[in-house]
Amino acid sequence: MTWTAPELSRTKPPLVADERTMLQSWLDLHRRTLQWKCAGLAAEQLKRRCVAPSTLSLLGLVRHLTECERGWFRIATRGAPLDYLYCGEDNPNGDFDDIADADAAADLAALRAEIELADAAVADLPLEHVFSYRATEYSLRWVYVHMIEEYARHNGHADFLRERIDGATGD
Repeated sequence: MTWTAPELSRTKPPLVADERTMLQSWLDLHRRTLQWKCAGLAAEQLKRRCVAPSTLSLLGLVRHLTECERGWFRIATRGAPLDYLYCGEDNPNGDFDDIADADAAADLAALRAEIELADAAVADLPLEHVFSYRATEYSLRWVYVHMIEEYARHNGHADFLRERIDGATGD
């Protein structure tokens, strides 16, 4: 049997909530939207590139956002001494470029794991938490807003990629 990306549901954010709950809810919606756009597709479909010369693919987006989760929440905000999973100084676009032999199931599992680790890394920090990363100061609030826009932008790409693969469109 061929592996396919698992189905999952999404929950709409509350209309009224405190700021942290609102930010977390919107981030969670976008996190799940990316995975939802991958649901039901086989590994080879997830690896399908959009149009040359672009290297954009659904699996590339999954890998890129895994790096963003790890990078912003764990490496930057918490200062964890971690390497990136797919990219490096000698291969800055490995998340998008190196998918030919990638294991789609493992990469989706890595995204889910990084999301859990990211949430745990900042659970005890206030939104006002300030940290320095690459000689620039940021707040945790900025990271949340940035990650929401990062996912939202790439979910737009995911819409087009998914439609090109099998014609599926949605929310």
